[in-house]
Amino acid sequence: MQWRSIVVGLVVLRLSLSCVVWLAFGLGHNVSWGFNFPLNFNLQTLDLKLFKDETEAFKGNSWSQRIPSGKYDEPRTSCPKIGEDSPQKSYMNFYDGNKDEYVKRYNTFPDTLKAQMKAQAKDMFYFGYDNYMKYAFPEDELNPIDCRGRGPDVLNPSNININDVLGNYSLTLIDTLDTLLVLGNITEFQRAVKLVIDTVSFDKDSTVQVFEANIRILGSLISSHILLTDPKHPFGDVGIEGYDNELLHMAHDLAVRLLPAFENTITGIPYPRVNLKTGVPADSINETCTAGAGSLLVEFGILSRLLGDSTFEWVARRAVRALWSLRSKETGLLGNIVNIQTGQWVGKQSGVGAGMDSFYEYLLKSYILFGEKEDYRMFQAAYESIQNHLRRGRESCNEGEGDPPLYVNVNMFSGQIMNTWIDSLQAFFPGLQVLSGDVENAICLHAFYYAIWRRYGALPERYNWQLQAPDVLFYPLRPELVESTYLLYQLFDEDNPLHKSENKYIFTTEGHIVPIDQRFREKQWEDLFPLEEGETPEDEPQNPPSNTSNCGRIPDARRFALPLKSVYMRQIDHMVGLF
Repeated sequence: MQWRSIVVGLVVLRLSLSCVVWLAFGLGHNVSWGFNFPLNFNLQTLDLKLFKDETEAFKGNSWSQRIPSGKYDEPRTSCPKIGEDSPQKSYMNFYDGNKDEYVKRYNTFPDTLKAQMKAQAKDMFYFGYDNYMKYAFPEDELNPIDCRGRGPDVLNPSNININDVLGNYSLTLIDTLDTLLVLGNITEFQRAVKLVIDTVSFDKDSTVQVFEANIRILGSLISSHILLTDPKHPFGDVGIEGYDNELLHMAHDLAVRLLPAFENTITGIPYPRVNLKTGVPADSINETCTAGAGSLLVEFGILSRLLGDSTFEWVARRAVRALWSLRSKETGLLGNIVNIQTGQWVGKQSGVGAGMDSFYEYLLKSYILFGEKEDYRMFQAAYESIQNHLRRGRESCNEGEGDPPLYVNVNMFSGQIMNTWIDSLQAFFPGLQVLSGDVENAICLHAFYYAIWRRYGALPERYNWQLQAPDVLFYPLRPELVESTYLLYQLFDEDNPLHKSENKYIFTTEGHIVPIDQRFREKQWEDLFPLEEGETPEDEPQNPPSNTSNCGRIPDARRFALPLKSVYMRQIDHMVGLF
């Protein structure tokens, strides 16, 4: 009978231990009563439950704890959702006691600090501009290491990092024209305009990237001409005696030299590069990126409407339509590199960063400028596909459990993640979300990029969100995060004519300002792409959003609080390694 006593004793001991564990950790039914004695310690408060339902799609509310695999199909989560009645608490509650730290840091922006930062921004601009004019002009840019000017690398034509941008046409001077006016320096603006007119020619044996020449040179010439000839004079008396639309004529000349890129392509998608004297080089490649080919419509469209010549808008719009027709029928996504002759996708990565960013940007900005419903319809459909297939994280920015929203790089056909990095160009996206009215998502995404900036003092060219470390370490002074900050938080000089005048302005992707002008919504030609007999347009939005404020719809309790709750700000800081 002794063995029976031993068995009974073991059973009593087992029950006692189980009760102790149940009382200590509140695990309830997670304690197994079988003889294998497995304990599933569901310690959600300490964030030890790493695995959720293995069948749950990764499109859920977590992206931060993914483990690399060939198929990226094993989701892990750090923030599983909890029922409202559950006694278990999320790890997010650990941050509640620190919320005042964020309120103190971000709740005010004193006027004295604004004035200091305004002065600092001006000093930074003039440090670059004055030294360019002193040591580099008329070359394209200043080499800060050698302190002298440089233009195209004529000895190494394959050096596209230099030659795509520098065309031997005083790039920096042209690129800064409208900035001088925004800074209120009318005298230097007038002097710079005269220098451009007197010294710059595009009749050069330079092979440049169509995209770069468009956004930097063409965009600035158009912007400066519009500001110079605006009869309302929002920036003061900026007129130049004897000015005869020379900047507009120069813009026209450059655009004509870019037109050969659109010839002899089966799809209508342009070649990536063109020689300003001879046209498309004989050895030109047939591959181009979506952003490069699809981000010409703003500048080309404005030029067409200023000149009354549909040619430039026609070729740019044809390229956009061609790219749009190649999107995946399953996901609605586009890839990042396409063959301009076959229409086949060479790069199947779909994201909102390098190779694709300004394509989406110009769909919406073209609609804002020109009022073409087709542009908004394409943007609306593209944005829906982005939300469905690229967005990861919790459903709401300011509510609920899970990781903050993030837009990842996926395969355009399957929607499966292709890598675990984001790039600095993606920081434009919160600004685009503001323009489209999706302010809530913009708040969270901007906070994520800002946290990365705080950690490194700049945005790394690529940041691996899984490893919490940069993949590419340099920072080429990109403006995307600045524009998103400007649009989201309206941190500007309220007295600047850019904001006080009755005109409303929008930025090109290079940061040149153009007014939202009624004359750009008027065409002197018939529809560029009329519907053929029997053809019906795709569903168009019944009421595209008007350019009105949503401030009246914000609850009072929210209006005077941080845009992103302290608990979520601290969560983002933790995820990028700030503490």
